[in-house]
Amino acid sequence: MAAAGGPAGQAAVSFLTNIARAAIGLGAGASLLGSSLYTVDGGQRAVIFDRFRGVLPDTVGEGTHFLVPWLQKPYIFDIRTRPHTFTSNSGTKDLQMVNLSLRLLSRPDVSQLPTIFTSLGTEYDEKVLPSIGNEVLKAVVAQFNADQLLTDRPHVSALVCDALIRRAREFNIILDDVAITHLSYGVEFSLAVEKKQVAQQEAERSKFLVARAEQERRAAIVRAEGESESARLISEATASAGTGLIELRRIEAAKEIAAELSKSPNVAYIPAGNNGNMLLGLNAAMSRLISLSNKLA
Repeated sequence: MAAAGGPAGQAAVSFLTNIARAAIGLGAGASLLGSSLYTVDGGQRAVIFDRFRGVLPDTVGEGTHFLVPWLQKPYIFDIRTRPHTFTSNSGTKDLQMVNLSLRLLSRPDVSQLPTIFTSLGTEYDEKVLPSIGNEVLKAVVAQFNADQLLTDRPHVSALVCDALIRRAREFNIILDDVAITHLSYGVEFSLAVEKKQVAQQEAERSKFLVARAEQERRAAIVRAEGESESARLISEATASAGTGLIELRRIEAAKEIAAELSKSPNVAYIPAGNNGNMLLGLNAAMSRLISLSNKLA
C-alpha cells in the first residue's frame, strides 16, 4: 500500500505543480497583455514617451493600441474645445481702472501635441491662457479712454480677439471664440459718470425752461399786439360809425339774458325803484349772464 501510494502521490503533486505553473504563466501573460494595451477615448489623442527615444513624433488616435511595457508610456490629451474664463484689472488711457471678464474656447493643435507635451505638458492651457489673456487685455485697454470701452466695444473685442488668437498660435493653441463677458468701472469713475449724467439732464432741463419762457414771451407780445390792434380798429370804427354797434351788442345780450331767466323757475322779479331790479334764487350761470350785461352797459 505504501509503495502503491507513493507513486500516486507524486503524480498528484506533479499535476498540481504543473497547474500552478500554468496559472502563474497565464497570470503573467494576462498582466503583460494588459500592460501592453491602452485605450484612447473619443475626443482624445495620445502621445507616447519612449525611455530610449523620448517623446515620439507621431500622435496616436482613438481606439485600443499596443505598446512595449515599461519601455513606453502613453499620455492622453483632451482635444475637444474647452471654455476658460478669467478676469483682469486693467488701466485705460485716461488712467481709469476697469475690471474685465474674458471667456475663451480653446483646443490644442493635434498635429503639434508632441511639441506641446515636450514644452508645456498636459496642463498647457492653464499655464498659457491666463498669462497671455491678461497681457493682451492690458495692452488693448491701454489704447482707449474709459468711455470708449463702451462706445467702441465691438472694436475693442475685435482687437482683443485678433491679438489673443495670434499669441495663442505661438503656443500651438487654437482659439475658436473670444468674448468680453463683463465690463465694470471703479467706484470713483461710476460716481463721476453718474454726476455727469445728472448735470447733463439739468442742463437740458434749463434749456427747455429757457425755450419755453421765450415762447411764452413771444406769445404774450403777439397777443398784446393783437389786442392793441383790435382796440385800435374798434376805436376807429366807433369814431367813424358811432356807437350803434355797441348798442346793438347790448340789446342782443339783454335778449339772451331775458331768454335764460324766463326758463328758470327759481327766479322772482321784484321792482326796486331807482335801485333797479332784484333777482332772487339765481344760479351761477345766471349770475355770470347778469355780470356780462352790466359790463356791456
